Amino acid sequence: MKVVIIGGVAGGMSAATRLRRLREDAQIVVFEMGEYVSYANCGLPYFVSDVISNRDALLLQTPESLHKRFRLDVRVRSRVAQILTSEKQVRVENLATGESYLESYDYLVISTGARPTQANIPGIERAVSLRTVNDADRAKEQAQSLLGDPSAQAVILGAGFIGVELAENLRHLGLKTVLVQRGPSILSQFDSEMIEPLQAHLVANGIDLELGATAVEVTETSVRLADGRELRADIVASAIGVTPDNALAREAGLRIGQTGGLWVDEQQRTSDPSIFAAGDAVEKAGALTGEESLIPLANLANRHGRLVADVIAGVATKARPALGTVIIGAFGWAAGITGLSERAAKRSGIAHQVIHVHPGSHAGYYPGAQRVSLKVLFAPETGKLLGAQATGLDGVDKRIDVIATAIAGGLTVDDLMDLELAYSPQYGSAKDAINMAGYVGNNVLSGRTPTLQWHQLLEAQAAGATLVDVRTDAEHSAGAIPGSLLIPVDELRDRLTELPDGPLVVHCAVGQRGHVATQILRAHGRDVRNLDGGYTTWKAGVDSVARASR
Repeated sequence: MKVVIIGGVAGGMSAATRLRRLREDAQIVVFEMGEYVSYANCGLPYFVSDVISNRDALLLQTPESLHKRFRLDVRVRSRVAQILTSEKQVRVENLATGESYLESYDYLVISTGARPTQANIPGIERAVSLRTVNDADRAKEQAQSLLGDPSAQAVILGAGFIGVELAENLRHLGLKTVLVQRGPSILSQFDSEMIEPLQAHLVANGIDLELGATAVEVTETSVRLADGRELRADIVASAIGVTPDNALAREAGLRIGQTGGLWVDEQQRTSDPSIFAAGDAVEKAGALTGEESLIPLANLANRHGRLVADVIAGVATKARPALGTVIIGAFGWAAGITGLSERAAKRSGIAHQVIHVHPGSHAGYYPGAQRVSLKVLFAPETGKLLGAQATGLDGVDKRIDVIATAIAGGLTVDDLMDLELAYSPQYGSAKDAINMAGYVGNNVLSGRTPTLQWHQLLEAQAAGATLVDVRTDAEHSAGAIPGSLLIPVDELRDRLTELPDGPLVVHCAVGQRGHVATQILRAHGRDVRNLDGGYTTWKAGVDSVARASR
């Protein structure tokens, strides 16, 4: 059996090495257009700033090491120019010699990945991108040539994951850095109130955010925006997104999905039964929407490359739908997401309930506890978990991972109450953030605590609802929601007569005292809702709106 693999990074190399472990007798040939195979492209932004100073640390394997251990025939600087499906051959160009030749296959694996999307504007060729090790070399050389110039400035087009990571690393080098983002907030996968704390953290660390802005030209010294302003740009980076690199597949007549990604079945087989595909060029089935989507993540590429090898070797298996679980960190702050955001649920017409909680990363009495802000979506009828977002300085990763696992297991928000999670004061709390989300979700799902979302408050007030702040005098003085009436929760029973007739909305700092107030007022026959996530969530939401409108 002869297997030819196009692309020697995540998906392709996972397929090659897994297949060798399963089939010692297979002939496996890997073609890689670049100079390097099996490199850590997720580490490229950190190489630019010397956070990862050893370039060789990014090069996980070489053609020589792969041949020695796995007997793989890995050919770098070899571009597959054509797939001849009827002959089961590929046409290969040796980029070093100019030679062109045909290579036959029994099975073909396409893992061509995604290429950086380039804005169609004059001068964009000056911009650096981060796809390959050579790209990182170029970016690093340009950035480090500016060291010592206090006026030097970098402009990054696009504030997705690569854009934000690169911005952080350029600031580590001491460069003034501007992120230009067409949308109203960075990292559009997240809901606005959940990503606002990271936006504020970036600004506090010296990164300028140009939101709702579009670049129309890159000159020799600047980036010009649609509103006429010019940003000094000693270095320009393009990070506006990626596009599936499936030109080969298109030319070969393979089916392309509605997303523009290469269509595959649940065994990663393309419309040609002898051709498989994995990685960023391929569309993935969404676990919660049922829709196909593009999810350019290394863990999915590796997982699906392994699955391709299993199928070729005769192992009965199929791909699971993707949740799209991701996390990003900048200047110590982390933001993670799994499953559906509120925005995505609305876009897909999926019924959902939302809760926000803001507990500590570990026991508050143990030094170093930090707030973890957690947003959870679940089905309003069944409580089935649909998605979660988390942000903070500590403990974000494990909470997102727990909920990602819970979604994969089909758990409900009620099940979060009963999860037995590792507890010691320096690692967690007796009531972990996950358990707290379960308690709050249970109260909402059961109807014990009707809630109102931060973006619904103005409408409720306009309809005649009275907003009651049940925090302390000091908290209210430090920051209050306009139009709120202050009655601390400990005084509420004695001051019921001060409340006007009509519907009420109560709020505290994070929602817990608001829940207590809601129960008191409901016991006295009042129509009342608790502002979900309290003042903390409301403030993040209105700040995100204000930042987008500047």
